[in-house]
Amino acid sequence: MLTNKITSYLLGIALFLLPCAVAQAARIAIVIDDIGYHQRDMDLLNLPGTLTYSILPHTPYSQRFAFKASQQGKELLLHVPMESTNDKLLGPGGLTSDMGRLELQSTLGHALASLPQVKGVNNHMGSRLTQETEPMRWTMEILKKRGLFFLDSRTTVQTQAQHVANLVGVMNISRNVFLDNDLNEEAMLVQLEELKRIATQNQFAVAIAHPYPETQSFLLAQLPLLSAQGFELVPVSQLVENKYIQLADKAPETPNTVSHLTVTP
Repeated sequence: MLTNKITSYLLGIALFLLPCAVAQAARIAIVIDDIGYHQRDMDLLNLPGTLTYSILPHTPYSQRFAFKASQQGKELLLHVPMESTNDKLLGPGGLTSDMGRLELQSTLGHALASLPQVKGVNNHMGSRLTQETEPMRWTMEILKKRGLFFLDSRTTVQTQAQHVANLVGVMNISRNVFLDNDLNEEAMLVQLEELKRIATQNQFAVAIAHPYPETQSFLLAQLPLLSAQGFELVPVSQLVENKYIQLADKAPETPNTVSHLTVTP
């Protein structure tokens, strides 16, 4: 009888502390980019955990993927092709530095209309375009009107995307780690450990991965381990929302003053 009482008492303590443990878990978001060109992309929806998928516009499987992902409650982004410094082909829906405001916003608007399920946007390539403030301002104007956030893939250290997003009033966040620039399993493990380190330090971190078979196998093995290691896998939109809640909590209260939050992780 005494043993049962002790067991019940310990169980009660564990249940009481469980919400605290969950609240303190470092949060990780993993975004799978470059979705839409291959039928095998559909298999990525079978990966465990709460992942975010970023779909290239006007690609052969973009609509099919978005429909099935939405049925499963998966979070989606629009992966907007943007001009790079090495002049790589952008594919359909690409934004370039020689576009005027009307053409750029029309191109982006058409891409967004083709995938109404998306909650935000991130850049595909863009090492040149994200350095230019004017095209970024035109981009953010569209996102502001549609209530979408921006994830800066950070394909260049000179990116102006988040700075401009802050000026326009678009909620934003940035990528911390690319998981699979090197498809060797040991290299991906190194990147995953870096992601965990950043998440532990900052309480959250964002990784971008790609629809390679090697990446899929790696994530299939590693994602189920995160919870036991003290990490919570969440959609990237949750990190965006939490970021601005934290910034609002830290902002000093100044009467009759509007505070512009420009801190970027």
